[in-house]
Amino acid sequence: MRDNVTPRERGSAAVLSMPGNSTTQREHQEKPVTMRSSLTMVGTLWAFLSLVTAVTSSTSYFLPYWLFGSQLGKPVSFSTFRRCNYPVRGEGHSLIMVEECGRYASFNAIPSLAWQMCTVVTGAGCALLLLVALAAVLGCCMEELISRMMGRCMGAAQFVGGLLISSGCALYPLGWNSPEIMQTCGNVSNQFQLGTCRLGWAYYCAGGGAAAAMLICTWLSCFAGRNPKPVILVESIMRNTNSYAMELDHCLKP
Repeated sequence: MRDNVTPRERGSAAVLSMPGNSTTQREHQEKPVTMRSSLTMVGTLWAFLSLVTAVTSSTSYFLPYWLFGSQLGKPVSFSTFRRCNYPVRGEGHSLIMVEECGRYASFNAIPSLAWQMCTVVTGAGCALLLLVALAAVLGCCMEELISRMMGRCMGAAQFVGGLLISSGCALYPLGWNSPEIMQTCGNVSNQFQLGTCRLGWAYYCAGGGAAAAMLICTWLSCFAGRNPKPVILVESIMRNTNSYAMELDHCLKP
C-alpha cells in the first residue's frame, strides 16, 4: 500500500518536526524578559548624581532663601525673583510688613537688571540639568539609549548647565545696590557688599549643585555609556535563513 503523502508534504513535516526547532521554541518561551541598561556601573552612579545635582540646583533656584536681612523688625529673605515678607502702605500711610512669600508681580518688577539676568541664566541652566538628568535616568531602564559618545555629549551639556548656574550666582551680588535690597540690609549694602544681610543656604546649594555638575558629573559622563555592539544581527538572520533553505531543498528532493 503506497503512502499518499507527497514528498513536499514529507519535507515540510520533517522541517517542522526537527529537534532544533522545538528546542529553539521552548528556549524562546522559557527565556525570562529582563530589563537591560544602556549604562555601565559608572554610568549608573552618573545618572544618580545627575538627578541629585539637578534637583538640588532647581529647588534652590525656586526657593526665596538666597539672601537674608530684616526690615521694620521683621526677617526678610530674597531669591532672584521671589521674596518673603514685604512692606505695604497701611492706614495713615504707615508701612506694615506682610508676612508671606511670593514672586514679583512681573519680570520688570524684579529689583535690578542684574537679578533679571540672573533669573534667566540660572533658570536656563537648571532646565538643562533637569533634561540631562531625565535622559540619564531613562538610560538606566532602556537598552542602547545612551552610547559612549552620547554620554560624553550629555556631559558637555551638563557642563554648560552648571556654567550657566554659576554665572547666575556670580551676577547675584551685582544687584545688592538696588534701593529695595539696601532697605533690607541697613542701607549700607552695595555691589559685593552685604551690609547687615547674609547669604542664605539656597544660594550655596545652587552653587554647589552647579559645581558638582561641572566637575563630577561631566567627568563621570565620559565612562557612562556602553560601547556600541557590532552590527551582526542581519548577518546572523541571513545565515540562518540560508541554512533552513538548504535543509528544506534537501527534503523536497525526490
